[in-house]
Amino acid sequence: MIEIKNLNKAYNLGEENGCEVLKGINLTIHDGEMTAIMGASGAGKSTLLHILSCIDRYDNGEYLLDGELIGRMGDARMAEIRNEKMGIVMQDFALIEDFTALENVMMPLDFSAKKRRKKEKRNMALEALEAVSMKEYAGKPVCKLSGGQKQRVAIARGLVNRPEILFADEPTGALDSVTSGEIMKLLRTLNEKGTTMVIVTHDRLVAESCDRIIKIVDGRVQDIA
Repeated sequence: MIEIKNLNKAYNLGEENGCEVLKGINLTIHDGEMTAIMGASGAGKSTLLHILSCIDRYDNGEYLLDGELIGRMGDARMAEIRNEKMGIVMQDFALIEDFTALENVMMPLDFSAKKRRKKEKRNMALEALEAVSMKEYAGKPVCKLSGGQKQRVAIARGLVNRPEILFADEPTGALDSVTSGEIMKLLRTLNEKGTTMVIVTHDRLVAESCDRIIKIVDGRVQDIA
């Protein structure tokens, strides 16, 4: 599904605060895999995730998604791919606290190029909430939910468009160890049903629950296990 060849990314080169974030990255992620990208803070793993999920652009090298070269795409096509093929779970949940769980999960459908009736969008959102065992909380404001429940809603929102691949940035970073284990078990279940997973983490236990670990050190792939 994903092939990266000699990919580089820098910010503010030539300036006092300039830095090379990714340096000659090479990696492959196959359909159906559950892959961890692991590294310390500042290693470049979140930048890599943003490039893989078509949120950010790279400077040079190649990124092929299903054989299509991402670097040649315009912003509109990248947005289309994000919406059609990808689900994204952010580190801080990125939910609207005053909205209900259902309203939060429905939001990506409102931005979809595919037009749907409100009833269809509601049913798709309820289906996604059911997949993460949160359907009974559909009408509850997010501000009334626990951290683990918020993460489940964030995962449901990432799943609502039925993506081929789900990207998760530190999905257990704000959770206790018991809840973290529950979230990882949920992600594994979703992976076994066919969703490819790419999980950025600094947590060794989270990484070891995946099929493979890609370790990033100072912007380079140090090891693939």
